[in-house]
Amino acid sequence: MNTTSTVASPASALTLNEGYFSRRNWGDWLFALLAVVGALFAFSKYHAAMDVYEKAILAGTVPVVIWLGWFWRPLRQLMLVVAALSLLAIASYDGGDLRRADSVFWLKYFLSSQSAILWMSVLFFMSTVFYWVGMFSRGQAAAFEGLGSKVAWAAVTLALVGTMVRWYEGHQIGPDIGHIPVSNLYEVFVLFCWMTALFYLYYEAQYKTRAMGAFVMLVVSAAVGFLLWYTLVRDAHEIQPLVPALKSWWMKLHVPANFIGYGTFALAAMVAFAYLIKQQVAETRWYKLTPIWLFGVALCFVPIAFRQRGVGEAGGAYWFGYAIVAALIIGGILLGRKRIAERLPSFEVLDDVMYKSIALGFAFFTIATVLGALWAADAWGGYWSWDPKETWALIVWLNYAAWLHMRLIKGLRGSVAAWWALAGLAVTTFAFIGVNMFLSGLHSYGTL
Repeated sequence: MNTTSTVASPASALTLNEGYFSRRNWGDWLFALLAVVGALFAFSKYHAAMDVYEKAILAGTVPVVIWLGWFWRPLRQLMLVVAALSLLAIASYDGGDLRRADSVFWLKYFLSSQSAILWMSVLFFMSTVFYWVGMFSRGQAAAFEGLGSKVAWAAVTLALVGTMVRWYEGHQIGPDIGHIPVSNLYEVFVLFCWMTALFYLYYEAQYKTRAMGAFVMLVVSAAVGFLLWYTLVRDAHEIQPLVPALKSWWMKLHVPANFIGYGTFALAAMVAFAYLIKQQVAETRWYKLTPIWLFGVALCFVPIAFRQRGVGEAGGAYWFGYAIVAALIIGGILLGRKRIAERLPSFEVLDDVMYKSIALGFAFFTIATVLGALWAADAWGGYWSWDPKETWALIVWLNYAAWLHMRLIKGLRGSVAAWWALAGLAVTTFAFIGVNMFLSGLHSYGTL
C-alpha cells in the first residue's frame, strides 16, 4: 500500500503566514513615504498657525491617509493628483496674491477654488447624463457608463482641489478668516457631493457594475443644482469669517464624520429606489408605481418649498427649469423602467450595497453625534440642548438604528427595507437642510 504525504513548501508556508505589512509592495511604501513627507512639509510651513489639537489631527491624519491608499488603491492616485494640482494653484498665487486668480490662465479657468468647484458641478451633471445614456443604450452601454465613471472621478478630483485651494485662499484674505471649508451650506454641499460620489465609485468597483450610477448621480446632481442656485442668489462662494462658536478644532472632526453619514444614507436611498423600480417593472397599472410617483412628488416639492419660504423668488426661473428637468427624469423612468430593470444588478447586489452603505453611515453618524455633544459642551456648556438640529439628528440616528436592528435581528430584506431606506432620505434631508429652512436654533449657521 502506497501512502503519500504532502508537505507544505517554504513558499506555501510563507504565503499562508504572510502578514499585512509583508504584503505591501514598493508602490505602497513609496505612497506611505510621500504621505509622511507631505505631513512634515505642512507642519514645517504652518505649525505656527496650529494649536496642539490641530497638530494632533495632522499627525493622526498620516496613518489614516496611508491606510486608505493601501485599502483602495485608486485613492492614492486621487490624493496624489489633488495634492499636485493644489500645490500648483498655491504656487501660482505667488506668495498669496489673490488678484492673480484673474490673470493666471489655469487659476482663472481651472484651479482657483470657485473655478474648480464650477467645473465639479459641470462634470457631475455630465456624469449623470452619461450614466443615463448608458442605461438606455443598446450597443454602447458599457462605453457610456465607463465615461460616466471617469467623469465622476474627474468631478471628485476638482471638488477636492477646490476645497484645498479655498482653504488656502481664506488664510490669504486674513489669518482670522481662513478655516477648513466645512463651515457653511456652500462648503458642506461641496463636501456632500464628492463624498457621496466617492463612496459610490468604491461600490461600483467592488461589485463590478456601473448601472447604479444613474441613480446615485441623480442625488449628487440635485445637490449640485442647489449649490449653483445658492451661489447665484446668496453669493455663497464668498469666503466669510467664522462665527465664534465654529472657531473650534471640533469642527474639523464633527462635520466630515456627519457628512459621511449623510452621503452614504443618500447613496443607500437611491439604491433602494433602483431596487423598487426593478421589483415593480412588471406592474402596468400606473397608480401601483408608487416609488416613481413619490420620488417625482419629492422632486417637485423642493421648488414649492423654496417658493413658500420666499427664498426661491430670486431664482424663480431656475426652479421652473428644475421642475421641468425633474418631470423629464420621472417620465423617462416611467417609460423606460423595463430597460432600467434589465440593466440593474441583481436584487442581492442592490440589497447588499444598501445595507453596507447604511451600516457605514450609521457608524460615522454615531461618531459625529458624540463629537457634536462634546463640542456643544465645550462651546455652550452642555452636551445636549434639544436644539432643532440636535433633535432631528437624533431622529435620523434612531431611524437608521431601527433599520439596522430589524436587519440584523429580524432579517429585514426586500421591499420593506428599500421603502424604509428611501423614506430615510426624506428624514435625512430635513435634518440636513429642512431645519435651516423652517426652524431656527443654535445651529442656524447656514440660513437660507
